[in-house]
Amino acid sequence: MIDNNQIKQLAINTILTEADAVRKLSDFVDDDFINTVKFIHSIKGRVIVTGVGKSANIATKIVATLNSTGTPSIFMHAADAIHGDLGIIQPDDVVICMSKSGNTAEIKLLIPLIQKMGNKIIALVSNINSYLAQQADFILQATVAEEACPNNLAPTSSTTAQVVIGDALAICLLKMRGFSADDFARVHPGGSLGKKLYTRVGDIMSKAKPQVKNTDIIRDVIIEISSNYLGSTAVVNDFGNITGIITDGDLRRMLQREIDTKTLNAQDIMSLNPKTIDSNELAIKAFTTMEKNKITQLLVTHDDKYVGVIHIHDILREGIV
Repeated sequence: MIDNNQIKQLAINTILTEADAVRKLSDFVDDDFINTVKFIHSIKGRVIVTGVGKSANIATKIVATLNSTGTPSIFMHAADAIHGDLGIIQPDDVVICMSKSGNTAEIKLLIPLIQKMGNKIIALVSNINSYLAQQADFILQATVAEEACPNNLAPTSSTTAQVVIGDALAICLLKMRGFSADDFARVHPGGSLGKKLYTRVGDIMSKAKPQVKNTDIIRDVIIEISSNYLGSTAVVNDFGNITGIITDGDLRRMLQREIDTKTLNAQDIMSLNPKTIDSNELAIKAFTTMEKNKITQLLVTHDDKYVGVIHIHDILREGIV
């Protein structure tokens, strides 16, 4: 058994060893890396990523990242490839072979078969003197000095390095393709991430449209606010343009002044220059604006005309944040 201090130190050593391995990867961003990015960007086909063992597990993550950032990719297990999965590879595809040693039996068997098919091979490898590295058309070097495992055996630093090189490749391709936030939203429609990227104010804003005119009496203001359950109402002129906002807080402050409300109208108690947002803006922007200004609602406009209110509860209900 190990004590608490030993557990803590082992965890710290693991983190520092892997962090050091990642820092050194910047030394391997060379002409081969650049040419790999350019080649993948130029092809009409897909990126097929293959490996065995832990490299296969990392390969599935890299495939997911490439797909989600605009580079069509497919995972092919190296062991399954020789039992029919080679049919995944099409003439315009490129194959990334992942292996720390570059000398695993499955990879050594697979390489000549891919070459015979005429597809280019990219080696994502730690050992640049390996069979894989020597046979590849491009090399993505992910060399690590040691594993974080105390026995220097379990893939730890090496798999972390593979992930980071894969991420670097994906981000470079993303930039070359001009992959935008809108593109990202298109392929991430589910979950809170997708909702942040595509849900717009107009999609979730309240159907109520509380409003009073500048000259409306306080009684009408109170009725308008209470009937819509939003805690506020817009104040508009005869052209439908916003001139102010009245919240239930404004009403409380008015009553605390102990003045004759019969002599007041909406424009006497409204707050000027209320925060607004266009209905086509992302809902997450509305939330950020509310949070920054410590308010719970925004008046919504479209073509500079008042169209309604979005409340913070509308955003929370959708699970956007």
